[in-house]
Amino acid sequence: MVLIDLDGTLVDSVPDLAWCVDETMKALGLPERGEAKVRNWVGNGVPRLIERALMDDLDGMPDKTLYAKAHPIFMAHYAENPSKLSQLYPHVVAGLDWLKSQQIPLGCVTNKDAQFTLPILQNLGIRDYFEIVISGDTLPVKKPDPAPLLHGAHFFGIPVEHAMMIGDSINDVKASRAAGFAIICMSYGYNHGVDIRTADPDAVIDSFAELAGLF
Repeated sequence: MVLIDLDGTLVDSVPDLAWCVDETMKALGLPERGEAKVRNWVGNGVPRLIERALMDDLDGMPDKTLYAKAHPIFMAHYAENPSKLSQLYPHVVAGLDWLKSQQIPLGCVTNKDAQFTLPILQNLGIRDYFEIVISGDTLPVKKPDPAPLLHGAHFFGIPVEHAMMIGDSINDVKASRAAGFAIICMSYGYNHGVDIRTADPDAVIDSFAELAGLF
């Protein structure tokens, strides 16, 4: 069984997220943040992205009143624009086709809420590859907690020693280690500007075209 992360692994979703961030900032009378900054802030769910954008800082925590104003503005923009600018990374479809050809059950596990996850998968044409989609609001906890991964293993009836995660961030590595999964990371993903090799995953690859050589 293989569970695959969404943002930074299957999909470059930053262009849409950055547009929503900038529209939110404009509505609040704050400076636009730009795609380069947003690319460094994603990976911990939409609420954390909004907090970082408001503070213009990876570790910032805004005033609760300001966040309460920003959250509904961002959510409205993102609900209307979850995948207009987003794209699959190169060779993703070929990699998914190869995994399917090996009769490997596939699931998607992400910290993004289902209301955004499902349209993105559908709009980009890869929803039907996944027998289960575990979103950020499927369970009470998200990655790096191992529960979403264990939920996937339970769904498929697969022991964790036969389970693999494909992701791009330290959260994916931490969740996989805690769950007892193997973990492959993509070199191109979102990890707050830190080389994912420093998290010591089992393998790092540059493209889904390289998957076949790892099985």
